[in-house]
Amino acid sequence: MNKYWMYVIISGITEIFWVAGLKYTESYWGWLIVIAAISISFVLLLKACAVLPTGTVYAVFAGIGTVGTVLTEMVIFKEPIHLAKIGLIFVLLIGIIGLKSVTSESKQQTKSS
Repeated sequence: MNKYWMYVIISGITEIFWVAGLKYTESYWGWLIVIAAISISFVLLLKACAVLPTGTVYAVFAGIGTVGTVLTEMVIFKEPIHLAKIGLIFVLLIGIIGLKSVTSESKQQTKSS
């Protein structure tokens, strides 16, 4: 795995935190953390899109964020757990993994980070 796919994964994980923050943050400091998380997430996403196929990057990013947010809501915030929801998460994960596995990395060179 190269560093650009690592950027996508970290960006997706960071998305989980800022999305949860949008719903539950009420303090000034909480909002600053949410804004920082959004900034980090999108900077990493933009770096990955400079080298990797944008459609695949966005699909993987959105999938990580979606799966992570749904699981976070169920585990941490005690949302109801439905078998259909779990099944659809697995279908989404299979799609993300499949899309990543059939996508070749671009040969485009980027400016040094």
